[in-house]
Amino acid sequence: MVTASTLRSSAPPAQDTHLLAADVGGTHARVALARTRPAAAGECPVELLHGEVYNCADWPGLADLLVDFVAKLAHTPWRDEAQLQVCTLACAGYVQADMVVNRNLPWPISISALRARLGITRLEVINDFEALAYAVPYVRPEEMRVLMAGNGSPAGLSAGPVVVMGPGTGLGCAAILPGPQGPQVLATEAAHISLAAGTPRELDILRMLADPHQHVPVESALSGPGLLNLYRAISTLRGETPTLQTPAEITTWALDGRSPAALEALNTFCALLGSFAADLAALYSAHGGILLAGGIVPKIEPFVQQSDFRRRFLHKGVLTAFLERVPVHVISHGNLGVLGAACWLERTLTIEAKSRVDAL
Repeated sequence: MVTASTLRSSAPPAQDTHLLAADVGGTHARVALARTRPAAAGECPVELLHGEVYNCADWPGLADLLVDFVAKLAHTPWRDEAQLQVCTLACAGYVQADMVVNRNLPWPISISALRARLGITRLEVINDFEALAYAVPYVRPEEMRVLMAGNGSPAGLSAGPVVVMGPGTGLGCAAILPGPQGPQVLATEAAHISLAAGTPRELDILRMLADPHQHVPVESALSGPGLLNLYRAISTLRGETPTLQTPAEITTWALDGRSPAALEALNTFCALLGSFAADLAALYSAHGGILLAGGIVPKIEPFVQQSDFRRRFLHKGVLTAFLERVPVHVISHGNLGVLGAACWLERTLTIEAKSRVDAL
């Protein structure tokens, strides 16, 4: 089972190091000043001291947003800690050379340019759901809402690999895999796996999404923009002109019963989500469970509960018996990403400090 102690190094924690941590998604960026602290087994090794939530579209670039946050520290009790030298960014996408590659971010991100603009010695970039996975040990049981109990323990998870996934502006996924030195977090780009249809209707939708791109990633359906894609395809298949313009409108009209096309789109979204979650459970042998995060599922949780999610999750032939034992929970993303980014950096600094000691 993933516990707070199993994702920690055996070395004493780095103490009293102030760091900048940010969870940067396609819509919002959460930024925090954090401080490492001594922590007993089961306790979080970092403390979030001050945080801000930014609307990414309101800023010309990530550097401007982060500079604003640092400037605001001057008006907090931690004004003397504004000269930060270490920073972790949890970003949707992946790093290639000096750039963060992701089509959902509102601006390009150059790591070297950020480092220079902030005047910071060390700036690390990790995947946003990788960061979320590092925060999982500190999610309290009452913060996990059961979607499927499986063989879950009172803490919500079972022993074995755990998958953290969720649709928002994009689709994120990370796995927590057991290992001889303790669990390891594996960042993935599972959002780019090809979307698979599970019904004739979904096959018709897939054909529409494939024209003219051919490759249809899962994210094209399981994300905010993906829900819009589903609605537009379904409206066309129903012989209607799509009129709703945002994922929020589609969700609202579906839940209010004002649009059959929107309702079908939301039902299809949940069904595809169940199928894909089961695919990931099979891929990583996720005995430990599936945690659904991101910006969408917590907002439509009651709808997901009564949707085809469960039926499609279990609709995997000979794997059904295995999947019946996999617990599935919903967690609210909130500050977990920025907390996980800080935890990742604390762990990295601690391991490095131990290596220096061992080298003496």
